[in-house]
Amino acid sequence: MSGSVFALLMLAACLHASWNTLIKAATSAWFGTVLVAGFASLLALCTLPFLPTPAVASWPCIAASVLLQLLYLWLIARSYGQAELGLVYPVMRGTAPLLVALCNVVLLGEQLSGMALAGIGVLCAGLLGMACSVPRGRRNGVGLALLNALVIAGYTLVDGVGVRLSAAPASYTLWIFLLCGLPLPLWAALRQPAALAAALRRDWWRGLLGGLGTISSYGLALWAMTQAPLAVVAALRETSILFGLLLARLVLGEHTGRLRLLAALVMLSGVVLLRLA
Repeated sequence: MSGSVFALLMLAACLHASWNTLIKAATSAWFGTVLVAGFASLLALCTLPFLPTPAVASWPCIAASVLLQLLYLWLIARSYGQAELGLVYPVMRGTAPLLVALCNVVLLGEQLSGMALAGIGVLCAGLLGMACSVPRGRRNGVGLALLNALVIAGYTLVDGVGVRLSAAPASYTLWIFLLCGLPLPLWAALRQPAALAAALRRDWWRGLLGGLGTISSYGLALWAMTQAPLAVVAALRETSILFGLLLARLVLGEHTGRLRLLAALVMLSGVVLLRLA
């Protein structure tokens, strides 16, 4: 892997953690999520006319992915409303690869290598450490983060099939961004128009930067997959766990204790083992 590809992958990981930080930093995590999804949808709308349409066979996967990602966005808003970014983000990002691997074993009958089994063990140890780093009364966010990891695993499996059927990976992805970003602002405009208008005045720039961040992050990762082995790209993307912790500390002023930092490093090690297996 060249130095430029590595640097762009690190940028993609940082951008992913950044748009999550923007949602957490917004006045309301719910409206922050609505604005990020809405602006990402507008950006996708501006780009799609210049791209080929995904193959017909991939549209059922697009529909399923949109439903799952709407649930994902709702859970992001709920979890960031209840817990710290430095807790929720690593648990979501670190657990999803574990669930994908287990689903492949159960649903597809894949055999796990020794490295994959080691990765699962290390990941579980990191998750346990992350849970122990939070006082008992503040663990609701852990449950929501774990539930969202299950949703992430679900749309990852769906998109793994759909993007192959589409014959147009970039277009497939942008259609999902477009369709995901429409319902949330429309629902908010119908149910809470005054609150949405106030959030737009306060946090429009967070929504715009977050929308740019989420599309750019995925676009860079997609391009990197054409330049380097898929497993290596996937593993390096998960460095977003560390960027998330860093941004939680520097931007949001969250306390990152030694146990949480150690647990995040252990989780990252487990993810890398699992991705490279």
